[in-house]
Amino acid sequence: MRKYNIAVVGATGAVGIEMLKMLETRDFPIENLCLFASARTAGQKMKYKNKEILVEDINKITDYSIFKSKYQLGIALFSAGASVSREWAPRFAEQGIFVIDNSSCFRMEKDVPLVVPEVNPNDISKNKKIIANPNCSTIQMVVALKPINDAAKIKRIIVSTYQAVSGAGGKAMDEFKNQTMAWSKGEKIPPAVKLPHQISFNVIPQIDVFMENAYTKEEMKMVNETQKILNNYSIKISSTCVRVPVFRGHSESVWIETEEKITAAEARDILKNAEGIIVIDDPSQKKYPMPIDADGKQITYVGRIREDISTENGLVMWIVSDNLLKGAALNAVQIAEVLISKGFCN
Repeated sequence: MRKYNIAVVGATGAVGIEMLKMLETRDFPIENLCLFASARTAGQKMKYKNKEILVEDINKITDYSIFKSKYQLGIALFSAGASVSREWAPRFAEQGIFVIDNSSCFRMEKDVPLVVPEVNPNDISKNKKIIANPNCSTIQMVVALKPINDAAKIKRIIVSTYQAVSGAGGKAMDEFKNQTMAWSKGEKIPPAVKLPHQISFNVIPQIDVFMENAYTKEEMKMVNETQKILNNYSIKISSTCVRVPVFRGHSESVWIETEEKITAAEARDILKNAEGIIVIDDPSQKKYPMPIDADGKQITYVGRIREDISTENGLVMWIVSDNLLKGAALNAVQIAEVLISKGFCN
């Protein structure tokens, strides 16, 4: 089997670490693996398949041609934030390297594919070197909605998310842990720093900044990205995104209205046969997806599938997935796998 030279930019971050795990778990055909980060974490060594790889300081590179001449890279996975992506992704792409970017930097740019492999793999082309990884909450929703949309054409979506603290990064996870530990010891709970309010024993109805329309940036990501991925800008979408005291795994309550009637039983059968989905839906036995089920799993779970009693063509469902995997690292690696399967990667 042919092997490829791969880079991970932002390798020491929470998603970068998961990217390395996914590359190894899925036995991605790697010849050489290059790891990059900022000066703050460069110099450390990370393990990959029992080998230690030195993390290099990307900012020390001034001759960008070495990405091809020295490293001979074919694909670079980025998870280092939008500012790093804005500066460095084009430099890799100009050398003919495919960049799969996990930040929000390029998602809504017209000529940049926004890809979920189970949904729109054909948006990937050989000539578009930068490919955007969608927002974590968007990914799991469109995985579940794409087969329903194919069957009955969705015209409206209302979604409320219950998003894990890991979606805000490692420092937010530390904040959650420290607050919970302080409470358990009867100590004063440390004030919020990374998050806008205390997250331990609380929920926060704000993720990212508020926009002029009173929606948050996270909520508008779900609106705009879903329309782009499904290639349907007529779908009406409203979103409320909430941070909850869970370490890993985003949950979503999703209401949809379809142009054609589809029953809950029909939707359940469609989803059971859909790629990347496991249906857990037996309320009589208290069986439904929960974040604890999704933690560390490469799958999107759907349950609580039911017909909406307030409108004729409405369905309601509950969607859960690991936000660091399908919501980020796994989706990026799957895009890389599509590049190889299509023969696009040199």
